[in-house]
Amino acid sequence: MKKSVKTLALITISFLFATHSTAQLKLSGINGVASDVKKVIEDYPNRFINLMGEVLAQNTQSTDYHCNFTVHGAEEAFITRYPAKKEICSWQALMLTTENFDKAKQKFKSLFNQLNNLSVKTGNGSFKLKADYQSPEESKKFTSVLFSFEPVNEARKKLKVEIFMQYIEPMEWKVKLLIYDREREDDERGNVRE
Repeated sequence: MKKSVKTLALITISFLFATHSTAQLKLSGINGVASDVKKVIEDYPNRFINLMGEVLAQNTQSTDYHCNFTVHGAEEAFITRYPAKKEICSWQALMLTTENFDKAKQKFKSLFNQLNNLSVKTGNGSFKLKADYQSPEESKKFTSVLFSFEPVNEARKKLKVEIFMQYIEPMEWKVKLLIYDREREDDERGNVRE
């Protein structure tokens, strides 16, 4: 009788440990993208130089580089640099390609939940990513959420973090995560020459 009670107790304890460790693994998966995004943002002042790998494509106005940093759950990631007076750069990760709208929408929402209120510390202080959720609609073919930084800082003024979901013909939904320089706001005029 005592032996069966000990066995039952041992099985129960083993089950509890297995359940707890599975929950821990799931939590680390949720935080995986968030911690990876922090690392990418932290390298932004270096123009993503520490994440840059081999050249993927040389274009007339830009150069694409393989990202040598593996982003949790990404199908691919790369860095684009544009030569200008002040070099402009972007980092992009393809997070999902699927024919299923609901699956893409779920991934989009998951990324939003992981990044909204994400706290990041850099040499210029700490800040949080903030955005309002924009729910994708199948009829729209494109949905984007652009995160802002709180508090606002001059050093981060041009840095943008964005997730977007886009329909590509003939039957693909793509969910992407971008971190990039934005030269000026949409309503800001550029230099006028006469």
